[in-house]
Order: sequence, then C-alpha cells, then structure tokens
Amino acid sequence: MRMHRVCLWVMVCLGAVVCARAAESEEKVRLFVLTDIENEPDDAQSMVRLMVYANQFDIEGLVATTSVHQRNRTAAWRIREIIEAYGQVRDNLMQHEPGWPTKEQLLSVVREGLPVYGMEGVGEGKDSPGSELLIAAVDRPDPRPLWVTVWGGPNVLAQALWKVRATRSPEEVARFVSKLRVYTISDQDDSGPWIRRNFPDLFYIVSPGFHPGGAYHYATWSGISGDKFNGRFTGADFSLVDNPWLDRNIRSKGPLGAQYPRTEYLMEGDTPSFLGLIRNGLNVPERPDWGGWGGRYELYTPRKQKWHLEAETRPIWTDAMDEVKGVDGNWHTSNHATIWRWRAAYQNDFAARMDWTIRSYKEANHPPVPRLGHPERLVAHRGERVDLSAEGTTDPDGDAVSYEWFYYPEPGTFTVSSAVSGQPVEIRNFDQPRAWFVVPTRRVMPPGTGTMHIILAVTDHGVPRLTRYKRVIVEVQE
Repeated sequence: MRMHRVCLWVMVCLGAVVCARAAESEEKVRLFVLTDIENEPDDAQSMVRLMVYANQFDIEGLVATTSVHQRNRTAAWRIREIIEAYGQVRDNLMQHEPGWPTKEQLLSVVREGLPVYGMEGVGEGKDSPGSELLIAAVDRPDPRPLWVTVWGGPNVLAQALWKVRATRSPEEVARFVSKLRVYTISDQDDSGPWIRRNFPDLFYIVSPGFHPGGAYHYATWSGISGDKFNGRFTGADFSLVDNPWLDRNIRSKGPLGAQYPRTEYLMEGDTPSFLGLIRNGLNVPERPDWGGWGGRYELYTPRKQKWHLEAETRPIWTDAMDEVKGVDGNWHTSNHATIWRWRAAYQNDFAARMDWTIRSYKEANHPPVPRLGHPERLVAHRGERVDLSAEGTTDPDGDAVSYEWFYYPEPGTFTVSSAVSGQPVEIRNFDQPRAWFVVPTRRVMPPGTGTMHIILAVTDHGVPRLTRYKRVIVEVQE
C-alpha cells in the first residue's frame, strides 16, 4: 500500500513536470488590452478570466478606456482591484503551471485613456498614458506581433496610429502597422471605422457595427453566451453560462472568484478577443479563418448593414458561419456557432483554472497532452484511405482520456457536400486513438483538390473534464 502511494506521488510529480514543459515550449502571445471596464459587469468578468490565463501571455498593457456606454470616465481602479486579488492567489497558481507574472508586473502596465468619447480623443494634443504605452509596446524590438484586444472603444489605438502617422515616414508607419493584430468587440465608438478606413493594411478582426443599430445581436462574439439576450440563438447549452453555474464554479472560489460580478446582460462579451489566443492545440491566432475558441472569421469586405456606422472600404476579418450539431440534436448554421460549439470545453477550462487558485496540484485537474503519431500535415488523393493516430497521448494526472476525431469542413478548401447525417466525411473509429477515413470521390466540388481540417479532441476524465486538441491538415491532390 505504501509503495502504491509512492508510485502515485511520482506520477503526480511527473505530470507536473510534463505540464510545465508543455507550457514553456510554446511562445507566449504579446497582449495589450483596452477596456471600458465598469460600463457593465462583463468587462470585469473577462478580466478575471484573463488573470487565470496570465501565464500564457506577455501582458504589456491594461488600459481603461471610454465607449458609447461610458463616454466621459475611465475606471483603471477596477483593473487594479482585480490584479490585487490575483496577487493573493498567484503563489497557488504557480503550483500548476509556470510563467505567472507578478502582481507588480501587471500593475506596472495599467494606464488610462482620455475620458472623452471616440474621435474627440484623437488628434493633436490628444495623447494619453494609454496611447503612449501602446506606441512604446509596438516599438519594442520584439519579432512577435502585438495583439490589441479592444473591449470598449478603440480611440486609444486610434490616437497611437494618428501620432505615428503624423510623426514618422510612410515606411516607418507601415512597419508599425504590420506589428499590430487587432480584435475589437464590435464598434463601441466612432474611431473603429476611422482606423479601418485610414489604415487599410491593419490586421483587424471585428463584427462591425454600433449598439444602437442592433449590431450586438448579429455579432460573432455574442456566441460566447448571448443565447437569451444578444444573439437570441438556439443550439448551445445556456446552463454553462448562466449565473447559477458561475456561482458554483467561479464566484465561490477564493479572492479572485469574489471579484467576478453577476451577469446583467450576457456573460463575458469581451472574452472572445483573447479566447482564441489561448494555447490549446486548436487556436491558431494568425489564421482566424481556421476557427477556435474565439470564433471563426473570414477576410472580405462586408456589405453595408443598417447597424454599421459607415460602409466598409477594405477587407477585414469578419463574420463566418459554421454548421454545428446543438445540444437539442438539431444542426445549426450561424456565426454564433463558431464560438458556442466549443462552450463546454472553454467553460470547464475556466472552472479548472479557478480551482488552481485555491487547490494544490494533486487536488485539481490539469489538461491532457494529445500527441499525433504522424505529421500535422498529410498528403492524400481522392478515394485514398488516411490513417490517423493519437498514440502517445498522456494525461498529467493519470486520468483516463476520451478521443474524438472529427472533420471540420469550414476552414478547409476541399469542398464536399454534406451527407444525410450532416457529416460529409465519415471518420471510422472516431472515438479511438487510431482512426481512419477515405477522402471522398463523390459530391465533390471542382477542382476536387484542397485542404481538409481534421480535429482531434482529447478529453480527460477528471473534474471538471478538460479538452485539448491537435489539428491535422490533409492536402488533397489529384
């Protein structure tokens, strides 16, 4: 019996080492947040979630801004309040994964924008501590792009771009813009359309539009939780984003959980802006069209809608649709589904990380580590069998794991029409570590070549159950 306990403890320690090495092996994303925190509870909710993923990012700015919902004040004090709570649990988080910033590091990058609305804060003499910090972050000699996630109005970003364009050569401006990756939660002031029009080469993810026109109803990001309010869609499991679930799994867990306010409209409308940047094996930040926890977006110039502030003049990364089988057993095709299809996974992941703030390593669950027994890119021909392997997959806690292989047609360029079951490609042994499928030969659109995205989802049997992924891209040739 004593030997059994010793072996178990060794397994736990080895699991911790595996987790730590996996976390350190992937490059962190540089992150800069603009938030109209305190306009309603959801920004504070998103800030709490960001704190339990803080070890996955180099957080270089947390800037309090205005928006259409909060035109003449900012609330950096609320960011600091949440960071203080994070500081109380950081030592506990360090047991579970490495790389957590200190409270002092996070407090050092808190700033504010001007307490004015939209384009009133852009132009000569409109610099702010927030816009100056943003310019300094972009100018830092770092080859990684800087992701600017905009939870409110983007006029701090607009001012930074305005100043750079007014003070630098066209070549320097182009270099500055090329280092930015922007994801905005719709248009929460009038500076977003100005940015897109004036900087046509800027990487920009958005469901464009303004709240008074009903834009949030149509926006991809509302798929995070907006079933009953914004979005009003069916198919998703609303119980996972409702206040009772949040009470049990988030708010009840220590000093950081206590900072998570009750939902008034919808849970965490701003979270999709960084959810797709989390290292989970599915997300590929530079390819929004490949889909992930933050949704799926395609690059095109959208047509003018009544909720847009102005017509779009350039391609942007914007709304795309996935076809997903909902909890009601029916198939749903919508842009909201590109997010809610992953809801059980991202909510369980959040709940587990909140456990990390108060529990020891052996008392908490940790995500499995999927492995592929072949390269992530394969080549095949129509009618050819493709063998898939997840041999070598492990779980750091020694839990049993379940496998699910599925075809994700929307990101690929190989087009085959759906079968009666709703799935155009049947994967045999889809719930086993070894699976296979045959590249379709019938009902295939010309030219009959292109890419197929096959997703491996590995879910452990811990509490809560956690999922990680591998993406296999099959190049179908003639």
